[in-house]
Amino acid sequence: MSNFKYTALDKSGKEVKASVEAEDKQSAIEQLKSQGLSPVKVDEEGLFDKDLSFNFGGKKKVKPRDLSVFCRQFVSITGAGVAIVDALDMLGGQTENKTLKAAIEDTKLSVQKGETLARAMGRQTGVFPDIMINMVEAGEATGNLETAFERVGEQMEKQTKLRSMVKSAMIYPIALLVIIIGVVIAMMIMVIPTFSSMYADMDQKLPALTQALVACSDFMVAKWYVCIIVVMIAVIAIKVFKSTKQGTYFFAKIAMKAPIFGTLTVKNNSASFARTLSTLTASGISMIEALEITARTLKNVYFRDDVLKAREKVAEGRPLSEPLKLGGVFPNMIVQMIGIGEETGSMEDMLTTAATYYEEEVEVATNNISQIVQPLIIVVLAGIVGTIIMAILIPMFGMYSIADGGGE
Repeated sequence: MSNFKYTALDKSGKEVKASVEAEDKQSAIEQLKSQGLSPVKVDEEGLFDKDLSFNFGGKKKVKPRDLSVFCRQFVSITGAGVAIVDALDMLGGQTENKTLKAAIEDTKLSVQKGETLARAMGRQTGVFPDIMINMVEAGEATGNLETAFERVGEQMEKQTKLRSMVKSAMIYPIALLVIIIGVVIAMMIMVIPTFSSMYADMDQKLPALTQALVACSDFMVAKWYVCIIVVMIAVIAIKVFKSTKQGTYFFAKIAMKAPIFGTLTVKNNSASFARTLSTLTASGISMIEALEITARTLKNVYFRDDVLKAREKVAEGRPLSEPLKLGGVFPNMIVQMIGIGEETGSMEDMLTTAATYYEEEVEVATNNISQIVQPLIIVVLAGIVGTIIMAILIPMFGMYSIADGGGE
């Protein structure tokens, strides 16, 4: 999936500029047309458009939790007999997120002009996700709009919880890694130079480890700007590579196969897949359309591709469990549960059960990561610092032993 910048015209002739995520340029154009927009210009975003852009006073991103609160409040207000337009007016007035607030106001105006709620929400590019728009559309068609919003709210809450757990699992290792790098840099710049002058006065050959350490320290002190340039080049190179198709698959593979964290990636994507597909099919959306929407919600490209390939097979009349099993990306358990659901006619229930199971597994995995990574990083830190201290002290021990030998 790539991001595409576009300029389009809505039905009133108003110019709209934003970005959309799609497989290719043609898919992006079709997606815009389905939202009632007439594309004028569509281009794929470059590196500096999406990775190095800064948002000073621009649109604030709408988080899943913001959408969850919006859905819950919408259900409560409309459940009390308030009309949709009035409900949107009330929600727009009390929403703190400025981007969501503006989107709700625009949606209200479109509904007042006679548009359906789903189409009006679809105009707010980048605010309301596809899963929400499609479920609202299904809710309007079946007369179960409140149920649709309630399910979307629950979906967003689950999504928020999963992301929170994954982030909590990553924060501690990253923080410790930053501390390790900081400690090493501080020792190389502040501690080692203190001993370098001492070593220079010593009439003896330094051990290879100490020589390497002193040379590295001298380079960092004298050529610190080179170190910064090298780091910046490395970061930009990684970003450029990651923005390419090869880079996307490379890092996705690492995320799936990495020790400790790979299990978390698989379980997180499995939970997201099962929960989203269950929510969509329960709302009356066809399996083929639900699979396409679900694929767009998955972060790992291998899982996304596997679902899209499965969608093609389902469109040919094959059961979902068969292509998922052949793909080999999803765990056997989720494939088996889908197969049981297909045989017994209880697909939605089995997907919900699978989603609940893998959400619990994600929680267990995040706890395990904290328990495993914490002592592991501490050992690594101790090893690095210990090696540096050893390199500092070995010449001193040699100097003292020579002095003792001379005294005898």
